[in-house]
Amino acid sequence: MSMKDALRLPVVAGGAEYLVMGYLMRRNILTYRAPPGNEGYDLICIHPESRHVPKRGQKSQVRVQVKSRFATDAGRGFPLNTKSLDAFDYVVAVFMNIGRFGGKRTGSDGAKPVEFYICPPRLCASATSRPARGRRCACGSWARSCNATATMPASN
Repeated sequence: MSMKDALRLPVVAGGAEYLVMGYLMRRNILTYRAPPGNEGYDLICIHPESRHVPKRGQKSQVRVQVKSRFATDAGRGFPLNTKSLDAFDYVVAVFMNIGRFGGKRTGSDGAKPVEFYICPPRLCASATSRPARGRRCACGSWARSCNATATMPASN
């Protein structure tokens, strides 16, 4: 297995979506995964009361885009298609922090608690830069503006 293949962790990326689902469900918010490859959002949230009628200004459903980074030493930016900013209501940046992979590190050290940052798309739009390969949203610049953050203890 080449080093490039070893750093592809689709189970960890999928786990980030399930972690977000779990935290939302802890708050009594029904949360479902969108179909694989769905463009724009990864999770859809609805009110747990089946007969709930949204009041003026409320939404009947909330669409959530989940972005994840697995390396503890990864930058706080992530790719974001600015054309799809209107396709979701919130973006959740999940930093899994499973270990350090920079340089010649293998990820066997540096595990830290998981971090979540939850923000509306307007903050992502203002924090987006355009490097050579597509657009990136720099979480560090908008994390200070986010009210909702959570951490989860690292497992041993």
